[in-house]
Amino acid sequence: MRTIRLILVTLLLLISVSPLGYGLARPGLPEEGLQDLEAYIARAMREWEVPGLALAIVKDDALVLAKGYGVKRLGESAPVTERTVFAIGSASKAFTTAALAMLVEEGKIRWDDPVIRYLPHFQLFDPYVTRELTIRDLVTHRSGLERADLLWYGTAFDREEIIRRLRFLRPRWGFRSHFGYQNILYLAAGQLIRAVTGKTWEDFIRERIFQPLGMTTSTTSVKALRDISDVATPHAKIEGVVRPIPWRDIDNIAPAGSINSNVLEMAEWIRVHLNEGAHRGQRLWSAAAEREMQTPQTIIRPEPPYSTLFPEARFLTYGLGWFLHDYRGRKIVEHGGNIDGMSALVALVPEERLGFVILTNMNGTLLVHALKYRIMDVFFGAPSKDWSADFQQRAKALQEQQQVAMKKIEDARVLGTKPALPPARYVGTYENEVYGEVTVREEEGRFVLRWGAMRVGDLEHWHYETFRVRWRDPLLPPAFVTFVPDVEGAVGELKMKLSGLFEDLIFRRVREEGRER
Repeated sequence: MRTIRLILVTLLLLISVSPLGYGLARPGLPEEGLQDLEAYIARAMREWEVPGLALAIVKDDALVLAKGYGVKRLGESAPVTERTVFAIGSASKAFTTAALAMLVEEGKIRWDDPVIRYLPHFQLFDPYVTRELTIRDLVTHRSGLERADLLWYGTAFDREEIIRRLRFLRPRWGFRSHFGYQNILYLAAGQLIRAVTGKTWEDFIRERIFQPLGMTTSTTSVKALRDISDVATPHAKIEGVVRPIPWRDIDNIAPAGSINSNVLEMAEWIRVHLNEGAHRGQRLWSAAAEREMQTPQTIIRPEPPYSTLFPEARFLTYGLGWFLHDYRGRKIVEHGGNIDGMSALVALVPEERLGFVILTNMNGTLLVHALKYRIMDVFFGAPSKDWSADFQQRAKALQEQQQVAMKKIEDARVLGTKPALPPARYVGTYENEVYGEVTVREEEGRFVLRWGAMRVGDLEHWHYETFRVRWRDPLLPPAFVTFVPDVEGAVGELKMKLSGLFEDLIFRRVREEGRER
């Protein structure tokens, strides 16, 4: 789901390891290696300041390990167990593509059907792309669109409105020319499922996947968590301190990343994929459908951030809801997930009949990738380097790059300037056809920017007509806004520069009958 928030690694003073979970003693499996793995997990969690983690490993259609480590919430003693529910974030995407695969097998859709055959009101900026975009394109990140996550993240826009606004989003790359990770088109895929079946994405996932696999605790919305007792609390590092944060409601983008589950139930999800669509004598989809989901569709260039996450990959592609790469001569099928306060990873090694899921209650931690390689080394019988230390160095290097970029901005600041206009001239409503309205008001003696219903920031003068935005939600990306006066001295537009976006967002002043609305 969001871009990974890289953290500076310091030691967490207390991590308790849960004694609860399924045992390790299984004939023919590397028991000693798994025990070493558990010690490694406990140490790595301290190094990465991850409060809680759950892990399940499936090998040869048997559950080798399902266990919790650490605590559900910092400051409390309740341990993570194999039944503790976490968010799986973008690992939900493979559920959406599996649902589409079922409909393909039933003859209700084809992967290369145009989207507008089923969603006639669907429209992108380029009429040619609107006409040619297929269901396969929806789920392979090759539309040419950038992420545009701020269209859904922290907004009150519903699913229909999010998709409607896509028509105003200018493409970043040529159609089918570049891998550009995109959550909103997975939302469109979920809406297509509803158009074809008459069932919501949530109902289809629950009835056709959760129920057959026995995933009775798993949910598609945070709203259902109130009825579950064993739930992890999200955490994030804020001003250098790891703190609990609220769960984020992302129902408006659900098909891209809203599933919540535990490692016991996710182990069943792994088993059905390793068994090519079969589960306990029942077939959910064919082996051919499984192969199609695991077939490369879009090439990913070995550049950051992907070269950081897949350092050993000689090839890296995206299939249908899965990243595909190689490690030690094996094909790896995986997908991570990140949403506020949670990081997850699901990985399959089909030729070894091996799969595992890692769930954590820490925001944007690369620990899941470090453990991924450690686990595979254990089962491949290969000498393993200290992957945790390796990924800490990678995280540190990237964070230093961010610091250099921020220092460049700070060094360019011109001190001693002041706004050219009186405060009342900046007050008003500004609108972007993609991202909605921004209002600027004076509230209790300070400038306050409100972007939609849920994003609020205090404006601090930076230089000239530029202000820094101090978001009240600490998980929003750093931002600056610049007010642009016209020749008459009236402010006509507001430019917003956000960390991680390719271009500034332009919000134009809203007027009615010659005056501001």
